[in-house]
Amino acid sequence: MARHILQTTDSTNAHGLRLAPTLSGPAWFLGLEQSAGRGRRARAWASPRGNFHATLVMRPTEPASVVALRSFAAALALRDALVALTDLGAALTLKWPNDVLLNGGKVAGILLESASSGAGVAHLAIGIGVNLIAAPDPGLLEPGALPAVTVLEESGHRVTPEAFLDLLAPAYARWERTFVAEGFAPLRQEWLAHAARLGQQIRARTGTTSREGRFETVDATGALILQMAAGPVAISAAEVFF
Repeated sequence: MARHILQTTDSTNAHGLRLAPTLSGPAWFLGLEQSAGRGRRARAWASPRGNFHATLVMRPTEPASVVALRSFAAALALRDALVALTDLGAALTLKWPNDVLLNGGKVAGILLESASSGAGVAHLAIGIGVNLIAAPDPGLLEPGALPAVTVLEESGHRVTPEAFLDLLAPAYARWERTFVAEGFAPLRQEWLAHAARLGQQIRARTGTTSREGRFETVDATGALILQMAAGPVAISAAEVFF
């Protein structure tokens, strides 16, 4: 799989999608520095040199709803790469819908973006950011958000972005092969085995609506199932707070 190392870029997702029509196959874009990195809901993503900012660009063939499930493949690959680096398996958990936690703090995030083709997806960008050595200022975080942590502080391991990609790329390739061959079921099972706060009370906020309940499971569509007083509710998109 092709890899492109960029000394600096605005956003690896944006850069990858700009080049997507020219690619002959899947490709990783690693930005050593980003000037306009972003997370979910267009929030700024702190992107200092030394942290990991990369995007995998591909041409999926499935319907958009299935393509979106690759966020789970990315989360599992991230966890595998971090376990291989730190040997802290029990300390690495997965927060729905797209974060990886280390010792309860956010260490990595995932952002899927796509270019459409009619009703389908022409190109998919799987953006991944990891706080290898630096975390955002706590004052910049949303109220109620989990604290941000770094791999270096929590594990004592220092790794370059290039070396981390050497761990992440094959880990993602393994989960991609499983997803294509066997569907979402094995990814769902493994994701739930490492899910943060499964079976516990959480709050899910969609727009101005907040709902509290017990995090029951993730269903076959990737939706969070929240057990509330009136019964279970399936939530396909939300911000989750503990």
